[in-house]
Amino acid sequence: MAPEWISNHPITSKVDVYSYGVVVLEMVTGKSPMTTGSQVSGITGEMEQRGLVKWVREKMNGNAGNNLWLEEIIDPVMKGKCDLRMMEILVQVALECVEEDNNARPTMRQVIERLLPKENNEYSN
Repeated sequence: MAPEWISNHPITSKVDVYSYGVVVLEMVTGKSPMTTGSQVSGITGEMEQRGLVKWVREKMNGNAGNNLWLEEIIDPVMKGKCDLRMMEILVQVALECVEEDNNARPTMRQVIERLLPKENNEYSN
C-alpha cells in the first residue's frame, strides 16, 4: 500500500506506480510482502511491503560492486533462466517505483521507457 493512503496525502497516479513496483519485486523474488516483512504497527500491509522493499535494498547495497545481491534475491525458480543484466534494470526500476516520496517516483511512461529495449522504444521523444 502506497504511503499516501496511510498519511492522507492526495492520491495520484503515483500510487499505481508504487503498487507496480511492489508487484515486480514480488515476482522477481518469489516472496510475498505478507511473509517478508515484520509487523511493526497496526498498519500491517504497509509495514510488510516495506519489509520486502527494505530487504531488497539491503541486499543491493550490501553487494553494490557485483551481482551477488541479484543472485540472492531472485526466485530460485528463475535462476539460470533469465538475463541478469535485464533483471538488474527491472529491480532498479521497481525500487524507484517504491520510493516513499511520490515525487521521487517515475511516471509509468518513464518506467516503460526504461524497460523497453532502445531499438523498440517508440515512446521516447
